Amino acid sequence: MKLSSKDKSPQHARRGVWRQRIWWVGGTLLGVLGLTLGLWQWDRAGEKRDYLAALEAAPHLISPHETPPDGSRITLVGEYLGDETLFLDNRILGGRHGVAPLTPLRTEDGRLWLVQRGFLASGAGRETPEVETPEGRVTLEGRWQVAGKAAPVFGPVREGQRLQRIELNAWESPFAYDGWLHLEVGPGRLTPWWTPSVMPPSRHVGYAVQWWGLALVVFVAMIIGGRSLRRDSLPVLSDSSSSGSKE
Repeated sequence: MKLSSKDKSPQHARRGVWRQRIWWVGGTLLGVLGLTLGLWQWDRAGEKRDYLAALEAAPHLISPHETPPDGSRITLVGEYLGDETLFLDNRILGGRHGVAPLTPLRTEDGRLWLVQRGFLASGAGRETPEVETPEGRVTLEGRWQVAGKAAPVFGPVREGQRLQRIELNAWESPFAYDGWLHLEVGPGRLTPWWTPSVMPPSRHVGYAVQWWGLALVVFVAMIIGGRSLRRDSLPVLSDSSSSGSKE
């Protein structure tokens, strides 16, 4: 039941003032958080646009002698080292479980490159997969991926010939550069499964709009609720001041 002005005490008035302060501070913080997260998502959308544009404009290099830019298309001529093939575990393609064969390639100048050859169905068993590797001189073309920050792995990275993530130091001989080639054209190519892991810019824009919408709702609710709290406390303040004037 709503209290009348006679029933409201100065203590009740002070509580009302504190409720208003908490309401405005909490609402402001939540609204600013929504605005900030919206701006962050908007910036991420711009970064993704720049990244996709960089992929489109990536150079096509032939046996480069400098570290290739991420996303470059590269042509290599050399020979597979089939006996040194390892398998990237736990790949899923079309509902099938499998692996991705990772085979080193020695180019004609003696440098080593790691080639991710595609998807190989292997079932759920833990036996070592088998894959045919072309012999002799081969010409390959694919997309270069720079080795970045590795995802966490719970347990050993290598189990037999299987890897839970690509680790270049799993091979004894060093590779030319920190990265690997996703094979797209050439002998030894299997069904492609890899695509650049990029969230579309439009999704980031959608998230930004959602956060800004939340901030708008918070600010509207803050104003409406703040007015209600102020109206509730005003009679108390006015009664207290009138009683003080009579004294």
